[in-house]
Amino acid sequence: MKRISDRRCVVGKSVKYRGQRDVLTWRRIWKYRWAYLMLLPALLYFFVFRVSAIAGMKLAFYDYKIVGENVFVGWKYFRMLFETPAFWNIIRNTLLISSIKLFLLFPFPVMFALMLNELGRCRFGKIIQVISYMPHFLSWVIIAGIWIDAFSRGGIVTSIMGVMGVEYKNLLVSKNAIIPILTASELWRSIGWDSIIYLSAILGISGELYDAAAIDGAGRWKMVTNIILPVLVMPMMTVLILNVGFIMSAGLDQILNFSNDAVLSRVDILDTYVYRIGLVNVQYSFATAASLFKSVIGTVLILITNGISKKLTGSGAW
Repeated sequence: MKRISDRRCVVGKSVKYRGQRDVLTWRRIWKYRWAYLMLLPALLYFFVFRVSAIAGMKLAFYDYKIVGENVFVGWKYFRMLFETPAFWNIIRNTLLISSIKLFLLFPFPVMFALMLNELGRCRFGKIIQVISYMPHFLSWVIIAGIWIDAFSRGGIVTSIMGVMGVEYKNLLVSKNAIIPILTASELWRSIGWDSIIYLSAILGISGELYDAAAIDGAGRWKMVTNIILPVLVMPMMTVLILNVGFIMSAGLDQILNFSNDAVLSRVDILDTYVYRIGLVNVQYSFATAASLFKSVIGTVLILITNGISKKLTGSGAW
């Protein structure tokens, strides 16, 4: 009887504690209600276009019909997907372009944030900051137009090549040059914006740490390696984990605006394939199967990367 009463006491305390915690949570939400209200449009966007869209993934297992009931076909469209000759070339292109963007470009925003921090709050540093952020707010249609103009005959790139004695060649139709161009345009667009999270982490470091390091005789390089970089490990791992989940998405908007018939075999990725067979060829079930395959691979990679991060650094994205 004593054990039962003790258990009831513990359960009662637990329920009471949860009740108090719920009250405190709702009070905190009410206190910051205007911040949550501003967050509401973003939440609605993700719910309508991301969460509710998950229910439509079942179309991958059905033979879609505009009129009449959809017929369950099981793994039919997945077998068709894996047996398509062009599919594995598309996967190779997707992984190649995504890996270059993920791993080759990953250090540049970190280095750019370190550079901005070294420039400090001077006028020149602020100008560099603003200029670097601007391309992020341009659509890929505008960015592609700028780059196509730069690489066209008489453009700034071809003019520089002419001064250097290099014969004119449209690099945008070159299979060997198109992927470096995609990489460079992605870096130009994102380096400033992606550096914000790292710069914010750097600015959050207490000035007392720098003063203490200076008293101990540490130079600027020692401060960067022993104070700044350890602070950046957590945001770097979080960004890396989240980006790994998008490794099967190499950038639909960018590829659509930069691709042409001459380089399509090099830049045809999974997203453009889904766009083609789903919206152009109206094979909705087939396109949904390809999209579901991409989503599952991305989810698995996020879980694996998060587990590896926890093993190596003791922390992950959650």
